[in-house]
Amino acid sequence: MSQNKPAYKRILLKLSGESLLGEHPYGIDLETTKSIALQIKEIHDLNVQIAIMIGGGNIFRGIRGTEVGMDRAWADYMGLLATIINGIALQDALEREGVFTRHISAVEVKAVAEPFIRRRVIRHLEKGRVVIFSAGIGSPYFTTDTAAALRALEIKAEVILKATKVDGVYSADPLKDKTAKKYRSIKYMDVIKKGLKVMDTTAISLCKDNNLPILVFSLMKKENIKKAVLGQKVGTRVY
Repeated sequence: MSQNKPAYKRILLKLSGESLLGEHPYGIDLETTKSIALQIKEIHDLNVQIAIMIGGGNIFRGIRGTEVGMDRAWADYMGLLATIINGIALQDALEREGVFTRHISAVEVKAVAEPFIRRRVIRHLEKGRVVIFSAGIGSPYFTTDTAAALRALEIKAEVILKATKVDGVYSADPLKDKTAKKYRSIKYMDVIKKGLKVMDTTAISLCKDNNLPILVFSLMKKENIKKAVLGQKVGTRVY
């Protein structure tokens, strides 16, 4: 394979809300957001069709609300709205770098985003626009991981690239357990059986049933998204 020939034509990149934090305890760090936008532009310049599912944990995570007694559905809706804010920030950062985008929200907000219409989204991708998905699937009780798996299947993405704080899938949390073993590759069922924190069980099951691979890697190293797209060894492959 050519050193700069992408291994995938169409991908779905899963970004957590925390990826926009930078050094801040909460909110959006605009310099960090710009850095991520530049990394996305790099692979966009390789003519890769890119969809992004953005989380909202840097602003509000539904589970936090339920821990203090909030109704689960309302807490989750707040989390969905947080992802829309992140989607706007990422869209702005990409557009300022000259990348044409479309923001697609599963919760209707006509002033800032389009609704999800599958054929239209695929057409955006074919025209070289980066598609940013926010608000998950628009319903409480479903994580943005599950939304990422669902949207990836709907748009016929070839892989889910899950950018995280750690450089792959480990047998335990490597930040807490120094003896944790890193997997180069691991099967869907082993992720479920071992209870590994890759994506939630619903998301893993969706990928398993449809043979959609997941590549988990660290966003902390700026070349990793490009390396993943080029098919170079990075992170952990779940298959």
